[in-house]
Amino acid sequence: MLGGLLLLLVGAELLVRGAVRLAARLKVRALIIGLSIVAFGSSAPQMAVSLQATLSQNTDIAVGSVIGGSIFNVLVTLGFSALIIPLRVSRQLVRLEIPLMIGASLLVFALAWNEELTPLDGLALLTALVLYLGLLLRRSQHSTHPYPTPGETTPWFGSLLLMFGGLLLLACAGHLLLNAAVEVATDLGLSERVIGLTVVAVGTSLPQLATSLIAALRGQRDIAVGNVIGSNLFNLLGVLGFTALVAPTPLSVSPNALAFDLPVLLGVALLCLPVFYSGYRITRAEGLLFLCLYLAYGLHVVSFTTGMPLAGKLEHLMLFYVLPALLAFLLFTSVRAWRRQHHKRESQ
Repeated sequence: MLGGLLLLLVGAELLVRGAVRLAARLKVRALIIGLSIVAFGSSAPQMAVSLQATLSQNTDIAVGSVIGGSIFNVLVTLGFSALIIPLRVSRQLVRLEIPLMIGASLLVFALAWNEELTPLDGLALLTALVLYLGLLLRRSQHSTHPYPTPGETTPWFGSLLLMFGGLLLLACAGHLLLNAAVEVATDLGLSERVIGLTVVAVGTSLPQLATSLIAALRGQRDIAVGNVIGSNLFNLLGVLGFTALVAPTPLSVSPNALAFDLPVLLGVALLCLPVFYSGYRITRAEGLLFLCLYLAYGLHVVSFTTGMPLAGKLEHLMLFYVLPALLAFLLFTSVRAWRRQHHKRESQ
């Protein structure tokens, strides 16, 4: 696990450095690179784990890791990054990618309603991903910047080599951490669904967390946010779609996932709209809210599965005291930000 963490940090640094140089070389915004190459690359461990789990007939792990990883990406990756450095959110991200992430969550929920994902469902998800990539490519052609930056002199080969090296290290790190975590969880007697939602989801999402943190610390906040949203779109449409398409049998979706995990996924996607719209940034307070939400979610999964009384009491405390206070604060800041923007438009 220590070796995996070290590789995560080095791989994320190389990936972000190469992505920034490539964006400058292509004369496109860093957000486009974050939504595409960085996001899809850092999601590679998720694809590998889901395919391996499906071929091993562990479909609960395959589906649970995608759902749990998407929840982790928003609540923990963005929450922890914003807690360290408040993140700036692009207006285009709020207008397009967030509604698309909500739509992708709804699509997965609708297709999984019969408790399985068939190859036809997988084809529908992949088709949606291809349409999004086409839209992203079209946007990249209209997002060039007119002023040169030092990165434009960097050779193509050097930028791609940095990114490839970073992706390779991230994949190796995810593999090391995942194997260590699954062994511990199995020894503790946890179910496949819980392992997928927690241990595997966190393990495969650590590359996104490391990448976003490094990007935020380097001042590349468009990459930090775009990486998370792009990764969620790729996980929901690409990973689930391709896994369902090539699976020998339809992917089973547990009733617990339909009753709780998928609604949480949809709720997290919907929560991004007011948070991102309030000033087009994620503040430290909102980052803390995200982390507390994930803590409440994790405590519910643990208490529901193991019946631990302490976890149940902590879950009750989070749900009925801490989270209502944080949500009230979020509502207050959102209304204040909307009024500020409305007065600013009127004064202009």
